Amino acid sequence: MGEAAVSAAVAEAQARTQEYIPRIDAARASLCVGETNIPTSIVAHEGRYVRDTYVSDDFIVLVSTDRQSAFDRALAQVPFKGAVLNQTSAWWFELSKKEGVADNHVLAVPDPNVTIGKKCAVFPIEFVMRGYMTGSTSTSIWKNYEKGVRQYCGHALPEGLRKNAKLPTGNLLTPTTKDAVHDELISAEEVVSSGRMTQEDWDRCAEISHALFALGQRVAAQRGLILVDTKYELGKDAAGNIIVVDEIHTPDSSRYWIADSYETRMAAGQEPENIDKEFLRVWFAKNCDPYNDATLPAAPAELVNELSRRYIMLYEMITGQQFQFPDPAVSVDDRINQAVAGFVASRQKA
Repeated sequence: MGEAAVSAAVAEAQARTQEYIPRIDAARASLCVGETNIPTSIVAHEGRYVRDTYVSDDFIVLVSTDRQSAFDRALAQVPFKGAVLNQTSAWWFELSKKEGVADNHVLAVPDPNVTIGKKCAVFPIEFVMRGYMTGSTSTSIWKNYEKGVRQYCGHALPEGLRKNAKLPTGNLLTPTTKDAVHDELISAEEVVSSGRMTQEDWDRCAEISHALFALGQRVAAQRGLILVDTKYELGKDAAGNIIVVDEIHTPDSSRYWIADSYETRMAAGQEPENIDKEFLRVWFAKNCDPYNDATLPAAPAELVNELSRRYIMLYEMITGQQFQFPDPAVSVDDRINQAVAGFVASRQKA
């Protein structure tokens, strides 16, 4: 697809998803997936912010809710966000496996909000890949660079870099810890020396992370998007194979910009046109201290609706499929519970 065709496709996606706003707004009252409660023999524990995880002896059930998180806390509920995350991940999981980049944990996707996966020993590290000098959180490369940091997660950064510019060093793997309260930056050397991972496991995870990110950037470019940064979770399955778990290249785990307007907006000193949750993070950062305030202001309805639209737009642009809105007459809990019960029943029969 040529540049003109890609630009036209982006414009068409933006116009088409604007028509979704009334349905998104109506869904905020009754269709958001908040807390889940799957009444099966599976033992449940709530996910940290976004996903509810149900653990069985030989598989896990991940329910992607509509809860929105940033700054290490929950911010809002965004209609259809969970379905977008889950189905976007499913698409990327299938593609990356087909391309021979990496295997994954997926056993089934029985519902738009549900992925059932293999149980794994997940590494205590988030594998964060970055291609651009950007970010608004305390661990982001830009916030640290702005404060004078020039050694970042073991990487030497040159002087004179601009916010939102492409990293002259190429893509960087910048890991963080997975701590109970707040993730911390860490270098590859420290990951190994601290005993969190062996050198062999780290090297393989680094190889997978770079390959996944390169695939994501290539596919995103074909869709008129820039995959700016992302994070992966990796673990070992029962056979000792390192596989990808959780999610891949979703608007929650990744930052996406519109490629067509990037150079023009950079030249004008403007922020890139994004279709991820960054603009919601920016709103909270401007209106409160999201790390320290005991109570946060409620996100404006129009902001939440726009975030939902952007999530759906990203799903449609990446996958080439039209987002299927759920039947409002069907209980969200009933739909999810029936899907999981069906999988459990089929598993028991097998």
